[in-house]
Amino acid sequence: MQNELFATIQPDDFISIPEAGHWATVLLGKHVTNSNITYLIQYGRINKFFHNGAPVVSKTELLHYYQSRSGKRQTDWEERLGEKLNWTLSFEQYKEAETTKHVHRLHPYKGKFIPQLVEYFLDEHTDSFKQNVFFHKGDVVLDPFCGSGTTLVQVNELGIHAIGVDISEFNTVIANAKIQNCDLQMLENELSFITNRLRDFTAAYSIPEFEDALSAELLTFNNKYFPSPQFKIDVRQKNIDEKTYGAEKEKEFFSVYQKLVHTFNIQLKQKETGTFLDKWYVQNIRNEIDLVFQLIEKIPNKPERNIAKIILSRTMRSCRATTHSDLATIYEPVTAPYYCTKHGKICKPLFSILRWWNTYAKDTVKRLAEFKMLKTQTFQYCVTGDSRTINLDEKIEQNKPELYELIRKHKIAGIFSSPPYVGLIDYHEQHAYAYDIFGFTRHDDLEIGPLFKGKGKEARESYVEGISAVLNNAKTYLATDYNVFLVANDKFNMYPLIAEKSGMRIVNQYHRPVLNRTEKDKGAYSETIFHLKERR
Repeated sequence: MQNELFATIQPDDFISIPEAGHWATVLLGKHVTNSNITYLIQYGRINKFFHNGAPVVSKTELLHYYQSRSGKRQTDWEERLGEKLNWTLSFEQYKEAETTKHVHRLHPYKGKFIPQLVEYFLDEHTDSFKQNVFFHKGDVVLDPFCGSGTTLVQVNELGIHAIGVDISEFNTVIANAKIQNCDLQMLENELSFITNRLRDFTAAYSIPEFEDALSAELLTFNNKYFPSPQFKIDVRQKNIDEKTYGAEKEKEFFSVYQKLVHTFNIQLKQKETGTFLDKWYVQNIRNEIDLVFQLIEKIPNKPERNIAKIILSRTMRSCRATTHSDLATIYEPVTAPYYCTKHGKICKPLFSILRWWNTYAKDTVKRLAEFKMLKTQTFQYCVTGDSRTINLDEKIEQNKPELYELIRKHKIAGIFSSPPYVGLIDYHEQHAYAYDIFGFTRHDDLEIGPLFKGKGKEARESYVEGISAVLNNAKTYLATDYNVFLVANDKFNMYPLIAEKSGMRIVNQYHRPVLNRTEKDKGAYSETIFHLKERR
């Protein structure tokens, strides 16, 4: 089939992969890398040919691909969502590396917004859409639903002070780890020591030899039955029933896997299943996690110790016994090779944390160093507490007296936050592994709008009361002419009532499309940035 397609393409239509990247950059007005073009080939979006012995792509085929995606999406989304979207706020011109720049990617977190959204509303620029400046350098901003600390990090870049509050103790550890000062050389030394100890530990249990043998068998098997990119192309063209074929080959490979497990005496399921750690990790990985945790506890200084905890937690998330396509939302433990819908081949679960620990350790140090070059001499701090009732003066005076003095003298200029969406996420449960290993206290019952309470009438009424209570408590600390920006997907139209109960008025609403989501459901989705001020 590809030979027939090759015959229809004129020689002058072929361009090399680097040429394709440059051509697409000019066409789209944003940087397109060789890797972007290779991705399109690998996932069957376009074909790869060989012309005069060199790999090439068709410029016409590439043009058709980009034309099928441009413009039409904006129109389709507005028709399906029934609202006028401000496409400027999609920030689609930014690559993932920019929306997860430096410390913003220290740890995965469901429900966080991108830093460009914070920057847009808090910096001092104006445009035809944002016609006023709401915050200035030296102001103090409050994020009462701090999450992983995106607002705190970004306002530091802007020269603005900030306070964060979150009911989740682990969230506050993530946020503070991003913005704290730490000795990077000391951190590198501690991480290197742990890595070496972990490497010795895995070698003693024959894990490297088992992984190498399993990978070699999978490579041979996948090259035979899932040739890339042809298999993905056949699936997209419906020449192969992916579900049936994948299940058959998964079953066929299982006997090979069983022999290797027996040969290398690999421990799989743990004896207990009572906790998250018991259920979602194979025994070998659990042993390695326990070792690294014990070594982290011996790090003498708290800043470096907390960074190491974040690295371990990030590693644990990647090493759960689940499939590659289910990392965001896990279903059932997977302890054997499986057909992977994400990669279009048989993939394997992990049997050691060493590679991910080492990768994330190096990545974390690199990101902290990058952010260090951008940091301003401002104060940011996140405290654990219930934003409905917390005494900010007391908490901040105890933990960050310099920040307390600023609040006392100038008050808080306003809020930029993304409250939880009703019935969408259980914020403690998404990091259950971290709570298990580090022993943090959970406060699931104090979450506002958690998934486990659903989206029914009672849950929505409770949500309105909860968010209103947060805003009313925050007003105690806000300056007279405050600005509040809340990012929400208000499909139940609750925010007009929330504003009323908080003694505020909605002065503007900005509707933005949310692109590049990680969830499986990537359909049309938007959120609203509500701008609230004191009711006069």
